Amino acid sequence: MHATVDCLDLPGLNFLDEHGRAAARKLFGQIRTVDLFVAVVRAFENDAVAAYRNRIQPGKDLEELRTEFLLADLELVTTRIERLEKQVHKPTRTVARDKEELALHGKLQTILESERPLSAAGLSARELDLIKPLGFLTLKPMMVVVNVGENRLNQPVDLGSAAGGAEAICLSAEIESQLAQLDPQSRKEFMQDMNLAEPASAKFVQSCYKALGLISFLTVGKDEVRAWTIESGTIAHEAAGKVHSDIQRGFIRAETMAYADLHRLGDEKAVKAAGKMRLEGKTYVVQDGDIICFRFNV
Repeated sequence: MHATVDCLDLPGLNFLDEHGRAAARKLFGQIRTVDLFVAVVRAFENDAVAAYRNRIQPGKDLEELRTEFLLADLELVTTRIERLEKQVHKPTRTVARDKEELALHGKLQTILESERPLSAAGLSARELDLIKPLGFLTLKPMMVVVNVGENRLNQPVDLGSAAGGAEAICLSAEIESQLAQLDPQSRKEFMQDMNLAEPASAKFVQSCYKALGLISFLTVGKDEVRAWTIESGTIAHEAAGKVHSDIQRGFIRAETMAYADLHRLGDEKAVKAAGKMRLEGKTYVVQDGDIICFRFNV
């Protein structure tokens, strides 16, 4: 059972006029609950496909998207401040929290008006908890996919400061479309001809995991091997709860080996003989690719 990444595919955004901006804002309202943004920007030449703003400049396109995110968040903050200013004068049970949130939104407004994303504001855990339900766009991590032409697959694309430190990968959607229509043998031969080590889909998923700070560990049973998705830095006791709350509650130890060791040595017996099987306690930090058998008692 593989780990999965659910992707919500949105139509291309158009900020050329007020109609396009209004349509984009509606989409922004729908995507405030996602964990990660993947911005796909164009870097391929094709006269048959009209270029946005009559240019092929992925850095500028990305910069424009980030600006629109800032404006959408500023609009949300302004609306929230207006609502909170009315609420704090009412004797409700949430008045203390409302006052705290109002002060925080004043801080957020200053940050956004200075054209900085909220992700760069150094917000505390308490502040993040207060504004989490609002789903601010500039708080979310972003990954950039640069859609290049076949002749630029192995050439870096300079996004300049627009990347903002985001994970960026290059792929050719045209080539990936062709690969998807081939049988396995033909796909392998085509990839060799194109000097591709793997389909871009694999690279894409790995990059999403990296951008989100995620890893996978594996459990092995008689009927299935399953990958479990956790945040990097998760300890064994918390990882056990991902499988079942009873396992976390009755946690004794985690019998652990690395997938790389199992793959290299051939089987579990050989892993144990090589001294690569480990007994780990509650505070062990789970590593990507760990195969874990949780021992517990409830």
